Amino acid sequence: MFVDKVLGVKNKPKNSGFSLTEMLLAIGILSVGMVFIAGVFPVAIHFMTVSTERTIAAVVADEAFAKIKLYAHPDPAGPDTNEINLTALPIAGHAYFRDKRIFPVMAYIDPNEEFTYPSTDTDISQKHYCFSALCRLTAPNSRLVQVTVFINRKTGPILRYYAPNILPDPGTAGYGVVDFSKAVDWPRPVKVAVDVATRSNELRIDYTNAKEKTFFNDGCRIVDNAAGRIYRVMERYAPPNDNLVLLDGDWQGGPHGYVWVVPPPVNGGRYPCIAVYQKEIRF
Repeated sequence: MFVDKVLGVKNKPKNSGFSLTEMLLAIGILSVGMVFIAGVFPVAIHFMTVSTERTIAAVVADEAFAKIKLYAHPDPAGPDTNEINLTALPIAGHAYFRDKRIFPVMAYIDPNEEFTYPSTDTDISQKHYCFSALCRLTAPNSRLVQVTVFINRKTGPILRYYAPNILPDPGTAGYGVVDFSKAVDWPRPVKVAVDVATRSNELRIDYTNAKEKTFFNDGCRIVDNAAGRIYRVMERYAPPNDNLVLLDGDWQGGPHGYVWVVPPPVNGGRYPCIAVYQKEIRF
């Protein structure tokens, strides 16, 4: 004490606290940090969901290929002894692999049959995934069939989806195109006409109903009707060019053709298609 007085130094308190300015600054920094940390959780949940669904999609695809291999068999009564008869499949309707240029819908989803997953669960309300398959002969008089499987989710118990027309015979112009007068309980691919645009990686949607443009959203997958090639839609342009889509690669088909795409729910909602798998199976 004496030394402090001699040197003219004032006594300092032993427990000095933070000032109000320092406290406000610390709280502000902490708040900003918490906001960034909180923003990570939705992203993490999204990617965790995507990872889980892709894992499930691979399992569903393996089951789909196995069922197609199990049920399909040669058709000895057909005009071509190399035809594959799908009447044994538990589906509504059937198709023969007759023409390598035709890419007919083989499996239409019936929730009371074997195209939903998990297949071991008898309660249809607990089945959240389904598959739909497209099949094409790789060459005339061939037993090698290209099978493309769409893995879809059922995102809600009351959602309805656009239905493909199955009344014409496979290969006819109206087969597989969307039937706007009907809606179904489970998502399935429909056929939409397209034309080649100015750029090699662009397609023009040749729609008869403006709703068909909404089937092509960023990230969705489409399958060429003629060759079975799978493309990913990188972008559907904004109006007035909203009938043009940008693909992830150059279009390998002709100037006019059809593609298969899984539409969103009738009243809007999440894109139901999780993944598309393709495999060649010899029957």
